[in-house]
Amino acid sequence: MKALVTGATGFIGSHLAEALTGQGWEVRCLVRRPSGLGWIENLRVQLVRGDCRDKPSLGPAVEGVDCVFHLAGVINALSREEYYETNVVGTKNLLEAVAERNIGLKKFVYVSSISAAGPSPKGQVLNEDDPCLPITDYGRTKLAAEEAVQSFARRFPWVILRPPNVIGPRQRELREAVRLIRRRIKPAVGTGEPQTSLCYVGDVVEALILAAEKPAAEGRTYFLAYPRPYAWAEVTEAIRETLGIRFFLLKIPYPVQWLAAVAAEAAAHLARKSPRLTRNSVAAARKYHWIYNGARIKRELGFEPRTGLKEAIRRTIAWNDEHGWA
Repeated sequence: MKALVTGATGFIGSHLAEALTGQGWEVRCLVRRPSGLGWIENLRVQLVRGDCRDKPSLGPAVEGVDCVFHLAGVINALSREEYYETNVVGTKNLLEAVAERNIGLKKFVYVSSISAAGPSPKGQVLNEDDPCLPITDYGRTKLAAEEAVQSFARRFPWVILRPPNVIGPRQRELREAVRLIRRRIKPAVGTGEPQTSLCYVGDVVEALILAAEKPAAEGRTYFLAYPRPYAWAEVTEAIRETLGIRFFLLKIPYPVQWLAAVAAEAAAHLARKSPRLTRNSVAAARKYHWIYNGARIKRELGFEPRTGLKEAIRRTIAWNDEHGWA
């Protein structure tokens, strides 16, 4: 099997490219520049220069592959236009390139987000058939990209997966949380009640490959999630236990996090770069619930996350320490 992976230099994409090569797939990665390849630099992959926002550059990338895994996108941007240009126009360009240059494609796997569905009402668990009510530009553009994928149903098979908050090695927010807790600083996150679905990155990758290979996945949308939701404090506690930290010296309250997000956004505007921290991300963890039902993918494809929260945290910290990412 031959695969094209967009977004291969990112968190989930790099794990996917690594897993595919390990399973004997021929992997082609779409990259905007030959430098700064990060975690895929030493993988046996074919690099193809291109950008999803530049449709003519996509033809050589999509030709001859059996499966396209589309992970490229922007999570934090300076404007709605930037979200739209990458998440929506970029996805449409890729779809059109496939339709024009690869009529025999076996599967187009689109990696969306729970943000496309929107937060879950308190006390409820969302299913794939529930109405989508995104609350951010990121979520709205991911939903629009899903609709673009679905519009190509007569051209080639597709499947959409919506990962929740994904944890694992190479995840920057988790890395920052570990750094703080090593210093005995506790970030205040959430309300103390279960607020979010989670999934380990290795399990997410397994689901993506399964969705690509299983005919039953064609034309379906799937949530990925642990069987139960978690409180953000449970993540913090799992990190503390793994590090062997007995107590905290300082707690970062929400007003401080909010001010830090304001400062990060202002600095990003001046530098014309995507902000590392946003007010939306701070509010998402504080105000909303993000809880989803992963039963459909278990029922139809036989997928179920196997890596529990504590083991996911243990693997993450071990990898970070081994690779100097602590």
